[in-house]
Amino acid sequence: MQGTFYVVGVGPGDPQLMTLKAASILDKCNVWFVPSAFENGGSMALKIASGAVNSDGKEILSHRFPMKQVHRGKSPDPEVQKAWQEAAGTITKCLESGQDVVFPTLGDPAIYSTGYYVCETLQQNGASCTVEIVPGVSAIGASSAVSEVPLCLGDERLVVIPATFENSRIRELLALCDVAVFMKVHKVMPRLVGLLEELDLVDKAVLVERCSLGDQKIWKNIREAVDKEIHYFSTMVVRK
Repeated sequence: MQGTFYVVGVGPGDPQLMTLKAASILDKCNVWFVPSAFENGGSMALKIASGAVNSDGKEILSHRFPMKQVHRGKSPDPEVQKAWQEAAGTITKCLESGQDVVFPTLGDPAIYSTGYYVCETLQQNGASCTVEIVPGVSAIGASSAVSEVPLCLGDERLVVIPATFENSRIRELLALCDVAVFMKVHKVMPRLVGLLEELDLVDKAVLVERCSLGDQKIWKNIREAVDKEIHYFSTMVVRK
């Protein structure tokens, strides 16, 4: 009998923000397929999962997924494509042997998650396994909570924007929304803050770095973060 493939959101960092369902699935699955951004590097998703569920006796399969941009509708970078295919191959072997496999992913699987790319690759390869996606607390929602800044109220329109977009696209999206959440801000802070200054929105922004973790930092004045080394786990909310 073929196993089930689970993609489980483990939240933004604090293991206590993991859902009961996510913890239950991690507990029952003997194979954890965990993503890593670096070769032989650690996995933040594994660290979070292990903080809520005992990983002793689990088969931990760590797999590196390159940190490169993916443009929907276009062929992915060959290195990225290779990582997806290798992951799908390893997972398929486990599933065909009757083992359930869980893929813990940061935040919520629906938001920029590698887990969905792996699911798509499995489907493209003709895998007939059962797939279950388990939602989790997103960095977006968690950042809103800790900064006490609502994402949307009443008839407000919310948009989520990768900060790596070019300025012209960001301007277009900001013109259409009332609240914007910027992801992947760590490498483009000077450019992003400059654009928000230009649009008279810089004082309406809050930056949350390493949300829900012990060294979490909330930047009410985002100008102060421009020359700092901001962590990858950073999210900005702008309420126009």
